Amino acid sequence: MPLEKRKMNKLIALILILIIAPILGGIYGIVHDQITYTISNEYYTKFKFIQFNLENWEMGENIGTQKTPEIKLWNPRIGASIVGFLSTWWVGMIIGIVLGLIGLIHKNGKEMFQITMKASLMTIGIALIVGIIGLIYGKLILANNPPNWFLPDNLTNRTNFIMVGSMHNFSYLGGLIGMIISVIYSIRQKKKNKNGTQQRI
Repeated sequence: MPLEKRKMNKLIALILILIIAPILGGIYGIVHDQITYTISNEYYTKFKFIQFNLENWEMGENIGTQKTPEIKLWNPRIGASIVGFLSTWWVGMIIGIVLGLIGLIHKNGKEMFQITMKASLMTIGIALIVGIIGLIYGKLILANNPPNWFLPDNLTNRTNFIMVGSMHNFSYLGGLIGMIISVIYSIRQKKKNKNGTQQRI
């Protein structure tokens, strides 16, 4: 394949990766926050909905007080999805930029796109696994030794609130770990394909 065409194919692949990556990141955030909302709806009604100012999106109202607000949304699941997407799309973008640029080492756009998409899904999987570890850590460790976090005064289930907060924090850490592992995977795939080509020659 001519060099210019390979460069063009890689550019197209990079653009596609940069479009898809934040969408994947956002979808992960939606699924993640649907799970965590089920575990602790208070984490959202007494923290995240306030943090993202969803009351002013005409989606609900404050049924608490000025000091201890509690946002009741007409559809809290949609609210959790909004919070999830806004919390993670930019992480997906960062991962997409890093893995996309690393992906330029591959011989053509098709190979670059396929390997980078696998690496992206690998990153998401690792982030989810580490997040679940964080959930367990929150239950077994942090619940008995409360961290120096913001904990609303009007919590009715502090343990679940802490568990969800721990899962959120671990998920970001998992994204970083997953990205590093995925970069290594992409580089190894390059070496593997290169060695395979040399053997065929």
